[in-house]
Amino acid sequence: MINTNLKIYVAGHKGLVGSAIVRELKKKGYKKIIVASRKKLDLTKQLTVLKFLKKIKPDFIFLAAAKVGGVYSNNMYKADYLYENLAIQSNVINGAYLSGVKNLIFLGSSCIYPKKCKQPIKESYMLTGELEPTNDAYALAKIVGIKMCESYNLQYKTNYTCLMPTNTFGPNDNYDELNSHFFPALIKKIHKLKNSKKNSLVLWGNGKAKREVVHVDDIANACVYFMNKKKKPTLINIGTGKDFTIEYYAKLIAKTILPQKKIIIKYDFTKPNGIKKKVMDISLAKKCGWKHKIDLKKSILDTYQSYIKESKAR
Repeated sequence: MINTNLKIYVAGHKGLVGSAIVRELKKKGYKKIIVASRKKLDLTKQLTVLKFLKKIKPDFIFLAAAKVGGVYSNNMYKADYLYENLAIQSNVINGAYLSGVKNLIFLGSSCIYPKKCKQPIKESYMLTGELEPTNDAYALAKIVGIKMCESYNLQYKTNYTCLMPTNTFGPNDNYDELNSHFFPALIKKIHKLKNSKKNSLVLWGNGKAKREVVHVDDIANACVYFMNKKKKPTLINIGTGKDFTIEYYAKLIAKTILPQKKIIIKYDFTKPNGIKKKVMDISLAKKCGWKHKIDLKKSILDTYQSYIKESKAR
């Protein structure tokens, strides 16, 4: 039986995944959800985090806080991505242990896997090859977080689980065209054509790189599902198991949000393509009883409506 009286701390509650976890917890009837803004709690400060966790004494922690961004941002600000993510993860994971918190879910990223990786990507492929150089700093930080969870489980008998989402999108995403992931950047670029005389969309590289995407509400659903599952692996891929080209996504988004306008796709070959193909093996998640539910076209429309609402609120 699910205990909705658990005291649950969500680190990173204002971000894409963290806000979705809060929504999912509320939907499921959880009453004791603890959050703290960056002004109130700087997760890069070790003693501050430890003091906070010892004070609130949560039953469960979702570690969704992270410094995230797209290809350009990851490549330009490597030191920031490495330092901030290592600090946040170390402080929360070690702080959880020192505060007596036995149960935690750490949100990682599919970028932890090697650049030249067999497809679909299994959890066991981590650390079997070189990382994609454009986001290796972020990936290394996430790998350290996974290894921390594994090590604490082994040494201290904790129950810390790592979920590895594929490319995630949805409400509260970052739509900055240089610092965001490719999917929200596409939504913003295509939206800008709505009231413009222009009808051309420029994609980075040749548009043939293949990616898997998943709606953030599916990720949140997986988080709460695995929170309530007592026996589970330490590392689990979360996604749809289906990948399409960037060009395909661009055309689908354009058709979904601008059905009356013919969009012409152009290419900027001076920009990187990124990894050629990337799709997760989600058989372990399925074996544990979880599967994504949200249809891609519906999720694009829902995300676009959220984007419009968020833009007006700014």
